Amino acid sequence: MRKIIFITGGQRSGKSSFAQRLAEKYSADPLYLATARHWDEDFEERIRRHQADRGKMWTTIEEEKLLSRHDLSGRTVLMDCVTLWLTNIFHDNKYNRDISLEEAKAEWERFINQDFNLIAVSNEIGMGLHAPGETARHFTDLQGWMNQHIAKIADEVYFMVSGIPIQIK
Repeated sequence: MRKIIFITGGQRSGKSSFAQRLAEKYSADPLYLATARHWDEDFEERIRRHQADRGKMWTTIEEEKLLSRHDLSGRTVLMDCVTLWLTNIFHDNKYNRDISLEEAKAEWERFINQDFNLIAVSNEIGMGLHAPGETARHFTDLQGWMNQHIAKIADEVYFMVSGIPIQIK
């Protein structure tokens, strides 16, 4: 029964709202797996905005890194988002790209070893300007490699452009 749908695109491209509509189509009681770390007031506002966008039908679990510790079998899960999850891993590994990628791939494999419908949202950050700093370039590499890893495994992949989903797999 496991199905993985991967949605990627730029910031404010409509990824989350499209993912929410999909999850609500699959389930009357979808689960929102929030990966945001509460960094500052701006992030707090983003979190409040996302919460307000979801109806009362949603159950929310906040999990910064250890996605696999939750038994989500039989559920429709919206994970929002891979980018914030990777940010937490990258930060905690003192910005080491290679260690972070190894940890993320291992955790991802444990996480998807469940019988659930997963809709995973991620940012496509490598399509803009070349990052000026080494740490930012390393995170862009990490994000790109992890997106490739997830897309390869996913049953369906969508790329969002200006609120329009384009199915690419």
